[in-house]
Amino acid sequence: MTNHFLDIHKTDPQALRQMIDQARTMKTARAGRPKGAPDDEQPLKDRIVALIFEKPSTRTRVSFDVGVRQMGGETLVLSGSEMQLGHGETIADTARVLSRYVDLIMIRTFEEQTLLEMAEYATVPVINGLTNRTHPCQIMADVLTFEEHRGPIAGRKVVWCGDGNNVCASWLHAAGEFGFDLTFTGPPTLDPEDEFVGLARSKGATITIERDPDKAVEGADLVIADTWVSMHDSQSSRERRHNQLRPYQVNEALMAKAKPDALFMHCLPAHRDDEVTSAVMDGPHSVIFDEAENRLHAQKAVLRWCLGV
Repeated sequence: MTNHFLDIHKTDPQALRQMIDQARTMKTARAGRPKGAPDDEQPLKDRIVALIFEKPSTRTRVSFDVGVRQMGGETLVLSGSEMQLGHGETIADTARVLSRYVDLIMIRTFEEQTLLEMAEYATVPVINGLTNRTHPCQIMADVLTFEEHRGPIAGRKVVWCGDGNNVCASWLHAAGEFGFDLTFTGPPTLDPEDEFVGLARSKGATITIERDPDKAVEGADLVIADTWVSMHDSQSSRERRHNQLRPYQVNEALMAKAKPDALFMHCLPAHRDDEVTSAVMDGPHSVIFDEAENRLHAQKAVLRWCLGV
């Protein structure tokens, strides 16, 4: 069976835990070494990984590229425009062809269906680098980051402030698999999908919708925000979203209502002083740059799990 990594809730909880633990082990092994130096282990030696980007990327592109290289593999970076993915050739045929050339495919795309079709027809593992609905690799890095700083995430209270977007969706998936509770605070027009809320609840997680952000963060172990606007949003859409989301900005006053040792996360890039103030981003609660670094380590573990190495 091919080990695709498509979403948190589609992956066995024991496998998720194995990946988090292996990521921590690999990160520890690199302590004090030059940033670009190869790992002592070379589990991806002679492996080639295709990295497909229909959406622009900084962290996803660099972290996957560097991670593969550190583990002895090589990358083939492709843009959607270069491939005309799903236009000049069907996604199914693209998947079949790429499977003859490479050992693994990571795709960062718009429509979830593109990812699912790629996985259905590929005979090599496929990793979800992001879709409009979910972003599982980010949450693997986030769980790793929380546990580095505060120990097991099971039983903790996580609060999402703002838009119930694709990153929020993967946090809901993770709540069910890692055993923590999640509170969403944001306007009702931007609630997370009912399907994702219901799935987390069916796995035993307590999922709360609380419109008052001050109440939402009471007792929080972790507060998370994400950008309010996408690069593809129109100016009128941006203004409308800002007006809806302004009450949910994460600032020092809001963080003061969480636990004294609460952490703050943001997957970046951030619009400083929109969804979160610079004072919080650069303050004592923030672990955003550890979080960004951990994309590298978490994804290396995901790559190894997919390839069974």
